[in-house]
Amino acid sequence: MKTVTLKNGSELFIRKAAAEDAELMARFKRCISGESDFLSYGENEIEISAKTEEHAISAENAKDNSVIIIALCGGEVAGFVTFSGGSRARKRHSGEMGIAVRKDYWGLGIGNFLLEFLIDWAKQTQIVRKINLLTRADNQKAVSLYEKYGFLKEGTITRDLCVGGVFYDSLSMGLLIG
Repeated sequence: MKTVTLKNGSELFIRKAAAEDAELMARFKRCISGESDFLSYGENEIEISAKTEEHAISAENAKDNSVIIIALCGGEVAGFVTFSGGSRARKRHSGEMGIAVRKDYWGLGIGNFLLEFLIDWAKQTQIVRKINLLTRADNQKAVSLYEKYGFLKEGTITRDLCVGGVFYDSLSMGLLIG
């Protein structure tokens, strides 16, 4: 667990998610699904319940190359980052990352803290050697954040997302570990 002070003076606790966090995670995901069009899902597009979140957390925690990391502020989830490593021997060293921060907490540095925690975790696993992600190509704040931590643009996936009838390209980005 790591404790940091945010730009607004609030304390933030960053740690690996536990099954007991399922209800908090469900509330967080229901909230963020309606806050941003940069996510891969929108409001009411996926099943979000304490039961589905408990299952997801338990499944990821059972793997040595996957993790869900949460950032807690004032008793609620302010942000999270996930990493799902490959299940086959040839792909165990790499996987996909996802990150989100509640709108109420944008601009406070939570994305930075979550990425730092994830990268440190990846290095400690001695398994993870590559973190991959997809982000909307027009999400310049996210692209800048990833580049700040050494992620490189690896390609463009055209028409990857369709939001409100408008198509958006996604950037594939990756970070080598170790």
